[in-house]
Amino acid sequence: MAAVCSMEDFLKQCEQSGDAAYGAFRSVLERLEDPTTRAQARIFLSALQKRFGNEEASEKCLEKFHFRIEDIVLDQYEASHSGNGTDLLGYQKRKKLTMMVIPSIFIPEDWSFTFYEGLNRNPDSIFKDKTVAELGCGNGWITIAIAAKWLPSKVYGLDINPRAVKISWINLYMNALDEEGLPIHDEEGKTLLDRVEFHESDLLAYCRDRNIKLERIVGCIPQILNPNPDAMSKLITENASEEFLHSLSNYCALQGFVEDQFGLGLIARAVEEGIAVIQPMGIMIFNMGGRPGQGVCRRLFERRGVRVTKLWQTKILQAADTDISALVEIEKNSPHRFEFFMGLASDQPICARTAWAYGKAGGRISHALSVYSCQLRQPNQVKTIFEFLKNGFHDVSSSLDLSFEDDSVADEKIPFLAYLASVLKETSTFPYEPPAGSRRFRSLIADFMRTYHHVPLRADNVVVFPSRAAAIENALRLFSPRLAIVDQHLTHHLPRNWLTSLAIEDSFIWKKALENIVPSNVKTADNTSDDVLTVIEAPCQSDLMIELIKKLKPQVVITGLAQYEAVTTSAFQHLLDVTSDIQSRLFIDISDHFELSSLPGTNGVLKYLAANPLPAHAAVLCGLLKNQVYSDLEVAFVISEEEAVFKALSKTVELLQGNTAPISQNYYGCLFHELLAFQLADRRRRCERANQTVKSTDTIDLTNSAISVLNGAELSIDGPENSSLIHMDVDKSFLPIPHPVKAAIFESFARQNIAEAESDVTSSIRQFVKSNYRFPEDNTTEIICADSSLALFNKLVVCCIQEGGTLYFPEGTNGNYVSAAKLLKASISTVPTESGDGFKLAEKSLSKALETAKKPWVYISGPTINPTGLIYTDQEMRSVLSTCRKFGAKVIIDTSFSGLEFNREASCCWDLASSLSDLSGPPLGAFLLGELSPKMLSGALNLGFLVFNQSTLVEPLSSFTGLNKPHGTVKYAIKKLLGMKEEKTGDLMEATAEHVKILEGRSKRLKEVLEKNGWDVLAPSAGISMVAKPSAYLGKSVSIRIPPKDGAAKEDAEQNIKIDDSYIRGAIYGATGLCINSSQWTGIPGYCRFTIAVEDREFEQALECIAKFKGLVS
Repeated sequence: MAAVCSMEDFLKQCEQSGDAAYGAFRSVLERLEDPTTRAQARIFLSALQKRFGNEEASEKCLEKFHFRIEDIVLDQYEASHSGNGTDLLGYQKRKKLTMMVIPSIFIPEDWSFTFYEGLNRNPDSIFKDKTVAELGCGNGWITIAIAAKWLPSKVYGLDINPRAVKISWINLYMNALDEEGLPIHDEEGKTLLDRVEFHESDLLAYCRDRNIKLERIVGCIPQILNPNPDAMSKLITENASEEFLHSLSNYCALQGFVEDQFGLGLIARAVEEGIAVIQPMGIMIFNMGGRPGQGVCRRLFERRGVRVTKLWQTKILQAADTDISALVEIEKNSPHRFEFFMGLASDQPICARTAWAYGKAGGRISHALSVYSCQLRQPNQVKTIFEFLKNGFHDVSSSLDLSFEDDSVADEKIPFLAYLASVLKETSTFPYEPPAGSRRFRSLIADFMRTYHHVPLRADNVVVFPSRAAAIENALRLFSPRLAIVDQHLTHHLPRNWLTSLAIEDSFIWKKALENIVPSNVKTADNTSDDVLTVIEAPCQSDLMIELIKKLKPQVVITGLAQYEAVTTSAFQHLLDVTSDIQSRLFIDISDHFELSSLPGTNGVLKYLAANPLPAHAAVLCGLLKNQVYSDLEVAFVISEEEAVFKALSKTVELLQGNTAPISQNYYGCLFHELLAFQLADRRRRCERANQTVKSTDTIDLTNSAISVLNGAELSIDGPENSSLIHMDVDKSFLPIPHPVKAAIFESFARQNIAEAESDVTSSIRQFVKSNYRFPEDNTTEIICADSSLALFNKLVVCCIQEGGTLYFPEGTNGNYVSAAKLLKASISTVPTESGDGFKLAEKSLSKALETAKKPWVYISGPTINPTGLIYTDQEMRSVLSTCRKFGAKVIIDTSFSGLEFNREASCCWDLASSLSDLSGPPLGAFLLGELSPKMLSGALNLGFLVFNQSTLVEPLSSFTGLNKPHGTVKYAIKKLLGMKEEKTGDLMEATAEHVKILEGRSKRLKEVLEKNGWDVLAPSAGISMVAKPSAYLGKSVSIRIPPKDGAAKEDAEQNIKIDDSYIRGAIYGATGLCINSSQWTGIPGYCRFTIAVEDREFEQALECIAKFKGLVS
């Protein structure tokens, strides 16, 4: 390589322009990078610095030759007082750096000097042996200073300005070599060249792309929006103009963060990128201009789960070359006011507009400058959250708020958000879970009981309910006692007629008579009329409760324990003994005494269960509503060691509530997991007793009607835990959850302090109903929401019962709805339908059914009919409504399974307002029932709604009790998604169209496979289910495997089954593991139901099972 040119020639080239000066120094850098010319190049730079040795000459050099070389004193105090600058061990301490700048890069000033002062306030160990990155390194002086003073293992100086990177390398060589070109070694025998690298990088892109994990990140980043936004869109190259490259050190572009409004968007992006590459215990240190206000600056970090410590704060003059007009514009369009000062001495803040005017008039303005040290609050969880957000959920990050005044709240919410983020990221859908509750959640409850209270429970001892009120009502409906005594604190949500019934006197007369004719050891629950249920309220005090039990002899007792009684086992034992003596069922409520804590308090009930099995006549009830974050997020569970009770309670959940919201189970599951995850396995004291199956005792049993309904209802099949059943018998979508739905779910939990208006979904549902069905509304229209439409339907059934009405179902109705009405003991009648009409209600058959009816209620599923998947046209609906009006029937129009029509344009949209207004006579009592889960394409978000006019209102409807209201997060997410659907654009509409396309394709494929294998198929036009008749199999036999019962042989037994309408379901399940519904469920003679919204893999397996079954049938 040729020798360095003469000093005069070099300066002559630099004098031409800033670009020429940069070109000249690039040539010097090439010589510094070459070991053979490195020393010579360094000597040349020493001579160049001496040429302009004083401050005045240095300034003139910058003006004339477009560069400046100067010394920066690192430690003024040490430089003045430490003599020769040598420490006690004899190593030479570096007192200053020699640095060069050019006009197109950031020139060190108060902004960066203050930042270094803040770094100096850290202990010396802060950077020692650490991997460090500096963002916006400029000419590299802070990067080099960190390496020189604190001896990190590696420091990466990063800057988006390519010229800054080249100049930084020159400065590194100038400080790594002495004036003679010899390397300067530190106390570890290394040079700065061993510790420092400079790279062109947009923030942390260099480290991120190379998977470099950092222990420290420091940043001195621009915090004012460029007044010329178009300028920031230019391509950044080293050949760009000096003016543009220099602007990169003063201004930032819009980054798409909420902090853009304060000019802090680039800092916000730096923090989020830092979270991705920082080690869990790493530290980030940033320079923050106080112009937006200290609160805004701190919140930028805290809402991202970062703890903030202010290392240093001072005031500095606003750089004269920085235009703050962008801040003036922000003030003009928002209520926010920035914070400036007139000079350095003033302590009264002024806004950006005043500061701008004062500066234009010649005044000097200043602002606060702070240095913040930041550390992740819960590093691994926060990293998981941001890993999720960066995968297409950037918009949600604006709603994220991980700032908490109370550490206990943070310790609860942040792990859940991390868990939710990982679930949404890693799974495409929420899988099928049995009605008893998520297997994972029930296992965690059992593990918690075993670990903390030494109670040997299994998941199959736990049934999960949406709420404590639902658990209590379900239990009472299941056992249907003539008389129940319930703790007065637990009766608030029970039906009013139970609490006001006067049938107790009849109960006493009946009991007296019965005692004379029936032996005492005979169960008597089913020998009575179980239509009347009377609840007596009792005080929560065991001695008073026991006195009432002895006198009244109820069949069911539901009570809690007073605080002073709950710490020992005696009160609970006494209740067990008394209820056992009178053969009564006991549900003991421990909600007020159950602590989700690593140090739970003493609980007498659980202490008893640690040593003794729970008697068959008793169950433990616990409502979980004690989380730190969401006051209305509730889940409850019931513990029973009697298998029959566990199964029966599970079925009531499926029939009366549908299921318990998976998100709620996940939330509390996360809390249980956090209390269990840190413990070592098998380290705790073993349980004093083994888990054992409890045999039934002589207590009130299930009523004949409940047994008949539960045995006859074809509920979802819950196989063994590791079984691979294919559920085509569940009314849920297991298709991939669309991106907007995942975003809405996460945002609803990530937000804090959601305003009531943001979660008030009523107006959105009103608009949805109007757009889709044109349901008539006026100022008397009411909307009630619940966790599911099934829960609302059941409340309407109760209204029908209390009115003394009869509920009419068409043949071809969702079997769960019919079974639920039976469980509630409604008077039910079936309206025949014909195959020629697609099993739809016809005017003739409906008229015939209603001719002699008294107070009829008619249920109709539409526009999409479940289970057939056919559609009621607007004209067909007009005919049905007209017939109902003719006979004075109330109508429940269930739209829960609609919204997924294969040919939306061809299917006639309903105009219920017109249909109802055309009817003469008194107004028709119409209730519009719906559920938004299918419309939102997700089994994770459930929200049922009921729309009706007060003119049609029956009295019980005005005070629904025991209804599980959707949680605020669900309402927030649903409202957001309904807004997207109303706009009819964007990702959600595309996802809806894609799902409909998948369902239509599947219906065709399933039809082909069924017909090929001997089924007669009724092709659907919409929805997630279809029906088919196994014509080729009826009367034939199939051999199936029967799993062994407890104590039986280990191998499955084979059984030969003759196939008929009622056993086709069992035959297919036993032979292939495919779960469908038979004609017993559909109500259509011979026709079975298949749901098609299963996961892709399961759908393919289902097709294989259908073909396999044909081969097994003889």
